[in-house]
Amino acid sequence: MIWPQAVKDRIKSGHDRELIRSYPYRSACPSTVWGELTEDAGSDLFFAGYTNYFLWTQVPAFVETVRRKARAGCRVRFLLGDPEGEVTRQREIVEDVALTVSTRIRITLEHLDRLGPLDGLETRFSAPEDATNHVSLSVFRFDRDALVTPHLARLVGHDSPLLHLRRQGEGGMFDRFAEHGEELWERGTVRAPVSRKPSPPPRT
Repeated sequence: MIWPQAVKDRIKSGHDRELIRSYPYRSACPSTVWGELTEDAGSDLFFAGYTNYFLWTQVPAFVETVRRKARAGCRVRFLLGDPEGEVTRQREIVEDVALTVSTRIRITLEHLDRLGPLDGLETRFSAPEDATNHVSLSVFRFDRDALVTPHLARLVGHDSPLLHLRRQGEGGMFDRFAEHGEELWERGTVRAPVSRKPSPPPRT
């Protein structure tokens, strides 16, 4: 009753407090935001984009940070779409871009293999029956923060909107999106790292 209506309109209450910022395009979110959230996380990093390709090219020092976090005891998880899956094939037709969905997934897998076997680093493919739900919604979690991208129609990820959420209590937007990611993870298929064969000795 004391505050002017203009002030009240600017103050978030209830679950609205969890929305830190929204971006009309994922690409409008500065790479420094991704870098800072990754760096500040101490216990849980969960990257549940369908390809996760952009992380390796746009987030500053991403490889070094992931390796350091895993070695320090942080749980680091990557949930990917199956590059051989039917939904992946259909999405490639829809997007119709040169850098295909399956190629972007395989680039991520290559980066993960280069990280080597690390305790705390886990990779899974979403189950075939969940692939449609996975490709339409990306959830990236950094402890109590999350970046969420609902994918629009024929647009690729960087052209879809993004929400920055911070958990404030039970049952809010953060929890609902986090539960979505956890359900996909639990039903997913464990993907073991590719073992690298030693190089053959040089011929003499």
